[in-house]
Amino acid sequence: MAGSTGKLNIQKNVIFTSRCNIFFMKIAVKQSTIEEILRVNSKIPEFDKSETQSEFEERYKKKKHLLIIAYVNGKPAGYLIGYDNEQTPNGAKSQTFYCWMTGVIPKFRNRGVLKKMMDFQDKWAKNNNYRKIRIKTRNTRREMLLYLVKYGFLIINAESIDKVKENRILLEKEI
Repeated sequence: MAGSTGKLNIQKNVIFTSRCNIFFMKIAVKQSTIEEILRVNSKIPEFDKSETQSEFEERYKKKKHLLIIAYVNGKPAGYLIGYDNEQTPNGAKSQTFYCWMTGVIPKFRNRGVLKKMMDFQDKWAKNNNYRKIRIKTRNTRREMLLYLVKYGFLIINAESIDKVKENRILLEKEI
């Protein structure tokens, strides 16, 4: 079972075919540490590498949070960091979990890794009494935007930036 003290692990076996080759992929998703996540983050070309561990930790410090890594055949393939969206403007406890950062190493993309991490997050959030998942992406991250819409996220707001390609798009889904 999951909770702030328990760990939830999901493993999924996936078989892919590529032209005439068939290969077996085992995807496992596990709770992790920020140190391990930063090692995976360093292999994702789209992300800024200048943020320090303490800058990452500042985002979720003193909040209920989730740090996970997906492994493909035992090798780190992606990560996800999420945290409690805290209180609503009227002071009530939020029932929304915010997925702050998630990414997959390029060679593991389009193989179900992101889906497994998002499924893990949904189950964890549901087990911790959240009703919604919220995430923000950018115009430049087209693959992520398409994925989110495909898997039930709805656009709820957009934030304009001087460079239109950098506009932020806020999405949400009920779990």
